[in-house]
Amino acid sequence: MIEDQKQALTELLTRALSACGLSPEPIRLERPKQAGHGDLATTIALQCAKKAGKNPRELAAALVEAIKQDAAFSDILSDVEIAGPGFINFRFSQEAKVRAVRDVLRQGSAYGTSKAFEGKSVLLEYVSANPTGPLHLGHARQGALGDVLSRIMATQGYRVMREFYYNDAGVQIHNLTISVQARAKELAGEQTAEDFPENGYHGDYIVDIARDYCAKKPVVTTTGETIESTGDTADLECIRRYSVAYLRNEQDSDLKQLGVAFDNFYLESSLYTDGRVQKAVDAMVQAGFTYEADGALWLRTTDEAFKDFKDDKDRVMRKKDGYYTYFVPDVAYHLAKFERGFDRAINIQGSDHHGTVARVRIGLQAASKTLGISIPKTFPEYLLHKMLLVVKDGQEVKMSKRAGTYVTLRDLVDWVGRDAARFFLVSRKSDAEFVFDINLACSKSDENPVYYLQYAHARICSVLRQAQEKGFAIPAEAEAAEFDLSSLTGTAATALAAKFAGYGETLAVAARDLAPHLICVYLKELAADFHTFYNAERVLVDNEAERNARLALCMAARRVLANGLEVLGVSAPERM
Repeated sequence: MIEDQKQALTELLTRALSACGLSPEPIRLERPKQAGHGDLATTIALQCAKKAGKNPRELAAALVEAIKQDAAFSDILSDVEIAGPGFINFRFSQEAKVRAVRDVLRQGSAYGTSKAFEGKSVLLEYVSANPTGPLHLGHARQGALGDVLSRIMATQGYRVMREFYYNDAGVQIHNLTISVQARAKELAGEQTAEDFPENGYHGDYIVDIARDYCAKKPVVTTTGETIESTGDTADLECIRRYSVAYLRNEQDSDLKQLGVAFDNFYLESSLYTDGRVQKAVDAMVQAGFTYEADGALWLRTTDEAFKDFKDDKDRVMRKKDGYYTYFVPDVAYHLAKFERGFDRAINIQGSDHHGTVARVRIGLQAASKTLGISIPKTFPEYLLHKMLLVVKDGQEVKMSKRAGTYVTLRDLVDWVGRDAARFFLVSRKSDAEFVFDINLACSKSDENPVYYLQYAHARICSVLRQAQEKGFAIPAEAEAAEFDLSSLTGTAATALAAKFAGYGETLAVAARDLAPHLICVYLKELAADFHTFYNAERVLVDNEAERNARLALCMAARRVLANGLEVLGVSAPERM
C-alpha cells in the first residue's frame, strides 16, 4: 500500500487518540481481508478500550468522530466506518489514490530520489581484478552490482566514489610475466611449448600479448600513458609493464561493454612505493598484537581484544621468504581509505573472500591503536556475492577459447547484450547462487524480464504516438500533472497509481540493505500492473477528460519505468 498514505493516516489517528484523551499508541494499519471493507483497517480501538474505560465499539465511534472533525480528513479519506467488535475501516479519497500520479509527473527524473544522506560520502570498491587475464563471470557480477548500487546510493543523496583496486604486485603478476615471456620465446624460436612454466597462464590472450610485444607494438593506456616494448624476450621488467598495461586496457574495454566505469583506480604497488604497507606493519607490531614464530611474523587475531571478530586462528603477516601475505596490503589500503575521509566504505567481493573480512578488520583495529585513530569495527562494510552458472541450449558453459579455462565477461555481453547482462546479474540477492540462462536472456517473450520491462515502456511510447496520429494533443508531464484524474476509478488504474508511490521506498530500502535486486523486483511488478491496466481499459477514448486522465497515468508509468531502468543502467527503448 502507499506508504505516504499510511503515514498520513497514522498521524490522523494519533491526533484522534489525543482528542479522546489517550496517549499515542503504536498503530497497525493492514489491508482488510475483503476488498469491500475498504483500503486499510486498524484494531486501535480494541487495543485501547480498556485504558479508555470504554467498550471497543464505543471508543471506535469516538475516534471516528474525531477523525471526521480533523481538517485533514477530506484530503485523505472519503469514508471511515466501524465494523465488527470495533474494527475501523478506511477508504481513501479519489485524490489521495491518484496523488502519486501527480507527484511523478511533477518531479520527473527526480521522482523517488531522496536527500536523506546529503553531505555523506561512500566509497564503493568492486571488480578489483588482478590484471592477469580477461575478466570472468564473478567480475561481471561484481561490476553490475557495484555500478547499480553506486547509482542507488546516489539517489539517496550520497556523494559516491567508485574505485577499482588493481592488484599489480605479487606472485600472480610474476606468473603472468613469465607466461608472456615463454610465448614470446616460442614465437622467436628460442624455445618450444614444452618449456612453458608450470604455473603459467594459458589461453589465447597470452599469445596475443606476446605477439604484440615481439612486434614492438606500443600500448596506449586509457589514462593516456604509452608503454613501449623493447621486443627483448629477456627483458622481464619490460614484459611485466607491457603485459599489465595490455590487460588493464582489455579489462577497461570489457567493463565499458557492460556499462561499468570508475572514478578512481588505486594501484596495489603504490602501497609499497608510498611506504603504506611498512607503516601498517609497524603500527600493528607497535600495538603489541604480533609475534615471531617458525620464521614468520604473525598477527594475533585470536587475542581477547578481538573476540568480537571470532577469527579461529592467528594469521601470518610475513612469510618465511620475506613476502607479505595478501591481507597485509589490504590493511594498508583500507587505512588509506579511512584516512581519505569517507563516511562509509563498501567492498563488493566474491563469497570466497569471506575469510578475509575478519582479518582485515582486526588488522585495522590493531594498527589504529598505535596510529591514534578510531576506526569503526564494521569498517569496511562487505557485500559478498555467490558465483553464477551459465547455461546455453540447456548445457552448462564452462570455458571460452580466449581465456582458456573460464567464461569471460565479454563472452556474456556478446551473447546477450549489455541490457540483459546487467539486469540478470543484479536480479537475484547477492548471496544467492543462480543460473544465467542465455536463451532466456535473448528471448523476446514475457518470460524474459528485461524484454517484459522494456516492452512496457515501448508500449506506452506507442500509445502516445497513436494519440498524436489521431490528432490528440500530447501534454508535457508538468501539464498532465494538473489534469482532472477523478475518472481513474477502475481497479487496474488505482492499483497502478498506488504502485508508483512504492518506488521511493524501494530505492531507500535497496540502499539501506545493499540490495539492488529489489529494484528489479519492483520494476517487474510495476510492468505487470501497467500491462494489466492496458488490457483492462482503452486509453484513447473519445471522452477528453477520461482520455487525458489515462494518458497522464500512462505517462507516469513511463516515467517511473524509465527512472528505474536508468538506475539499473538498462535502456528504455521507445520502439520494439
